[in-house]
Amino acid sequence: MSCIISAPSTDTGKTTLSLLVSCWAYTKGLKLQTFKVGPDYLDQEQLSSIGHPMCRNLDIFLSGEEWVRNSFYEQSNKSDLSLVEGAMGLYEGLGSTHYSSTANVAEILSLPIVFIVNAKGQVGSLVALLKGFQELDTKINIKGIVFNNVNSDRHKKLIKEVFKNQSIQIIGFLPFDENINLSRSNLGLISPLESKAKINIEYFAAFAEKHLDFSIFLKLLKASTQKNILNKTIDLKPFSNNKPIAIAEDKIFHFQYPETKEYLNTIGIPLVSWNIYDDQEIPKEAQSLIIPGGFPERYAQHISNSKRSLKSLREFYKTKFIYAECGGMMILGDSIEDENGFSHNMAGILPFKARKGGLSVGYRYLKGEKDSIIIKKDQQIRGHEFHYWQVENQNKNKHYDSIFSSPWKIKSWGTRYKKEGWSSDNLHASWMHLHLPSNKEALQNILNSHQIRSSN
Repeated sequence: MSCIISAPSTDTGKTTLSLLVSCWAYTKGLKLQTFKVGPDYLDQEQLSSIGHPMCRNLDIFLSGEEWVRNSFYEQSNKSDLSLVEGAMGLYEGLGSTHYSSTANVAEILSLPIVFIVNAKGQVGSLVALLKGFQELDTKINIKGIVFNNVNSDRHKKLIKEVFKNQSIQIIGFLPFDENINLSRSNLGLISPLESKAKINIEYFAAFAEKHLDFSIFLKLLKASTQKNILNKTIDLKPFSNNKPIAIAEDKIFHFQYPETKEYLNTIGIPLVSWNIYDDQEIPKEAQSLIIPGGFPERYAQHISNSKRSLKSLREFYKTKFIYAECGGMMILGDSIEDENGFSHNMAGILPFKARKGGLSVGYRYLKGEKDSIIIKKDQQIRGHEFHYWQVENQNKNKHYDSIFSSPWKIKSWGTRYKKEGWSSDNLHASWMHLHLPSNKEALQNILNSHQIRSSN
């Protein structure tokens, strides 16, 4: 069966409820597979930190329906229980549509929904709220409900009274408790790699046991037993060259999908880690480098003081291939302003300064501007964007213009295309995050570039 945890809006308690269930299952010795709707990295990291199998993202826009079905059935079949945490509100999708929303995922996977609702200051209005969500799309099955911010027995009793004739199961009432509040930053939850964001598993489990009805919940959490998994989106073909790819991965850079490393391992490409936080040099055997997103603005001074890492990065760029996303791109520029407005020198490969700006977030359509390492001219792929820091181009001269140009132009829902990113014969850097394992064309282009340089 499995189920999706959703809500009327963001910041209602979906992640808290998902973590409560995850901690409870862990202490009971039950193997729980979690999933996250959308391109979220931080919620996924929190759910992966509990001790169960790694959380997986389910994103119809980025990966397509076939990939979402494949991933869900393949992973949930391996566990005792499974649950999907939704994104934002139930019907929030691409632009003003429901496409790629939590409701869309629920529909294609035929999963019931457990709704979590902020009940503060409400009793009778909660029924109207629920009915509106139920009647908007009759294909969506809201099977159970959890009420958040219910801080008295009287409040609980009144809610039970107004819902006694409603065809929905009440699964629990969660009072406010500062010990289950989750630490947040400007991009969402603080990563569990930060000590202050670590979950007290025993406390969360005890809280869940006390306030949730697992005699009902367990029936909805039973993992899927469907076996007819569809064909893989990407064929798993052995790679003919086994030179390593280095991946930056530490407490600074960690925004990556687990399937990327799994796929590369499966086709026989060795992977080596590069830890900038510890001022390591890029492993000498690596022929290509992936720098995923992260929080370089938070560690800008630390990165600037990592002289060996930055020198190694400059030397690597001279002869080898670099793929950088978002925060990974930022360290390739001249400098980064940190969260306090102080500027710190970076690698100086690209001619820009990075500083705080407005929030850029959402799905993006990408169209190739030229034949590049990642994309061919006029080829179309999809990505997503999520950052506050912006770049200011500088040193505009013929030297840089002759080396770098935009690999693509991008647009979001209802906007026009604009050029974005930096590309040369051996470098790709952009604000865009791609789900590479489900993007056959982009991943194949990267592998081709890696193989060419590995053969030299």
